[in-house]
Formats: sequence, structure tokens, C-alpha cells
Amino acid sequence: MTPIRRHLLDLITQPDAYDQPADEIRKLQLEAARELFAQRREQIPVLRRRADESGVTEIRSFADLVPLLFSHTVYKSYPAAMVEQGRWSRLSQWLKTLSVEDPTTVDVSGVTNVDEWIATLGSAGHLILATSGSSGKCSFLNATRSDFDLKTRHFAHTLGWPGLKPNRDRAVFQLSPSSGPNSAVEAARIGAAVWGRPGATHFLTDEPLKISEVSAMAAIRKRMAEGAATPGEIAQFESKSLEQGRRMSLALEGLVDRILAARHEPIVLSGLWAQHLAIIRRARELGIQDGEFHPQSYIAAGGGIKGVTLPPDYKEQVNRFYGNVIRGTAYGMTEQAQVMPRCEAMRYHCPPGLIMLLLDRPGETLLEPTSGIVAGRYAFLDLLYDGRWGGLISGDKVSVDFAERCACGRRGPTILDTIVRYAQTGEDDHIGCAGTIDAYVRGAMPA
Repeated sequence: MTPIRRHLLDLITQPDAYDQPADEIRKLQLEAARELFAQRREQIPVLRRRADESGVTEIRSFADLVPLLFSHTVYKSYPAAMVEQGRWSRLSQWLKTLSVEDPTTVDVSGVTNVDEWIATLGSAGHLILATSGSSGKCSFLNATRSDFDLKTRHFAHTLGWPGLKPNRDRAVFQLSPSSGPNSAVEAARIGAAVWGRPGATHFLTDEPLKISEVSAMAAIRKRMAEGAATPGEIAQFESKSLEQGRRMSLALEGLVDRILAARHEPIVLSGLWAQHLAIIRRARELGIQDGEFHPQSYIAAGGGIKGVTLPPDYKEQVNRFYGNVIRGTAYGMTEQAQVMPRCEAMRYHCPPGLIMLLLDRPGETLLEPTSGIVAGRYAFLDLLYDGRWGGLISGDKVSVDFAERCACGRRGPTILDTIVRYAQTGEDDHIGCAGTIDAYVRGAMPA
């Protein structure tokens, strides 16, 4: 790792990590991008081909990065038959085109399904994160153990910001599986590691999240929506969903009383909106009122709204119930290791090791305003990764304030809390991925 890139990543350990002079950071980021591209174009075939096609030989400005940014669909560009027919060596060859280290050196001859393929590569140091969108086809993103270690360090200095810092001294309740090659599960594991005191970390279940099952669920939901599923397929899906829902409901019931019993101490609690509503229902049965949680508790809520009926004021109910606690809110995505925490002024701040790029809607032109609030498509180059190229164009429409200082007083451009998707309803995008994972955790039936 080059000294400039290391310096930018190491700034996250400083108290003023999110209060850096924007002009100075951008100069360092440009140099780090130049050095990183020079390395990665020789290591990653897809990046090299993209550079050759666009005529980019060197990064002289941030605009040079734009044609080198990947779409999230790149990470599922393999032929579906590779998974359907169990051609795991061929799938490893495809992954090699997007990876720094060569996954084809790993023996996958004994692999029988996609979960085993992921686990086999993982045992050799290729830490695969997988997502499944509404089509059921997975994205596979390669990372190294050093990537995971740096991501853990980033979370340790970002979770709870600006009011708290994890200190491994809390009871932690993560309402998700404790294992599985999914970014939400990985984040829950990291959160438990940096917040939790020994013997006081609790997950919804130790039943691992299996990508094969998540993908199958997504695929049949798509076939049902298209009217292509057979009655037998629908009956089997409904049966499995009901059983999944029963197991997850029982698991949550086993945790709720522990959560409520710990409400007077500072805890960490993260779950889906629907799960939080279940906690509220049990609290009412026990006579527990709104606002009884310790004010230094760190509570995160999100997702869980597809395939389940929630009251119109579900967010307000949850916020009233927990009362004056610290909300766990950050902006990120599977392809981005470094999340952006939200400040007191409800703005998201960018860590020094993450190069934020604002593009036009087609994702072809870099917008480089020097002041004011400008809307555009969010893109980035995450300098953290050693396992793959960290440049990506997202599907998110964001508004960036390029004022010298945020309303909270800290320096640097910030993203407003108004993030939406460019994709239309029903299109395969990251919302589809989140909905599929949420449904798996809840065991929810389709709407």
C-alpha cells in the first residue's frame, strides 16, 4: 500500500477524521487514485480492458476515474449456467477477472453448491460477499483478510459517531444471523465485535444465511410476480416461507425479554422495522412504556418493509418507544467498505479514504461544483480494498452540499439525508437485494 493511500485510511483513527480540510484531502485523494489505478490496471483484467477501451492511461483528474467505475451488475456478469450446472472452476475463472489475487488456484473440485464454493474460497483467503437481487442471480465480490481487518477498524472508529465510540463493553443484540456471506451479516458481526463485552453478544440465530436459499427465494418470487410459477412451486415456496417465518419468530421471541431486561443499561440493538414492532408489542404486554431505554443506547432500525404490512406510523412508533437514545444511522452499500456516518445536522460525512464522486444521471460526466447543493448520481472509489477495484457507480440519487462547512461545524462536503433510487419500481437494484435478505430473515410471505 502506498504511503499516501495508507495516510488517508489511517486518518480514520484521528478524532478529527470527519473534520478535514476538503481541498487538501482532495489533492491527496487524487494522488492516491493515480497510484492505485497504476497498480490495479496491471492486476485486474476487467479494469485493464475498461482502461484500454476508454483510453485512460493515467489518472490526472477525478474525471479520468469516471469511465473506470464499475456498475454493480459487473459483479454478476457471469453466465447463470455456471451456478445452475455447478461449474465452479469456471466461476472461479470469471471471478479472477475482477480480483487482485487469483482464486483459480483454490481447488473447488469437491464443491456441490454455491455456499460451499464461497466457503472453500474463504478458507483460502478470498472473502466473498454475495448479494441476490430480485432476479435471484448473485453478485460475488472478492475481498482479502486485510480488507476485512481495515473494514473492522473503520467501523470501530465510525459506529456511534459523533456521540459514541465502541469500547467492547456493552450488551449487543443483532437481530440477524450470526454468519453468512452477506454484507448486512458481516456488518452485524463487526458491530458485535467492536461494541460487545465478552459473553454479551446475541444474534437472532446461529443458523447461517445461505446464499443458495436466498437466491432460490428471489427467483421464485420473480416467477410468481410474472405469473410463471406452477401451483406446485408456489405451494412449496409458501410452505418453506411459513416454516422460515416460524423459526425466525421463535428466535426473536427468545431474545425480546433479554433486550427488554437490559433496557436500563446502554446497549446496542440493530434490527428491521418489523422486528422492532415485535419488541414493542411484547413490551406492552409487560407494561413497559415509551422512553425507558438508557439514553446512551445505540439503536439502529431499517429495512423489513417488503412483504409485510406495517402501520403507517411505524417509524414514529419505534422512535417514541426507544425515546432519547442514539440512532445508528450511516450511508453505505455492499460494494463500499467505508460507511458515511450521519452528524447532528442530519448530513452524511465522507471518510478521508473514500473518494466521493458526483455524476450526472446517465453516470457519464463528473459534476465538480465548488459551492451550493447539487443533485446527481453517487459514485465512489473506495481506497480500502486490496482484493478488488473499489470504484463503482451506484443507483442512488444524492444531494451534496459543497459548502466549506456543514451546519454541524465540521469541514468538507456532505450528503443530505434525502437519498433515493434512480431505478423504477420493480427493476433489479440494491433495494431488491435488501428486500430479499429482509424476507429471508423474517421468513416473510410475498405481498
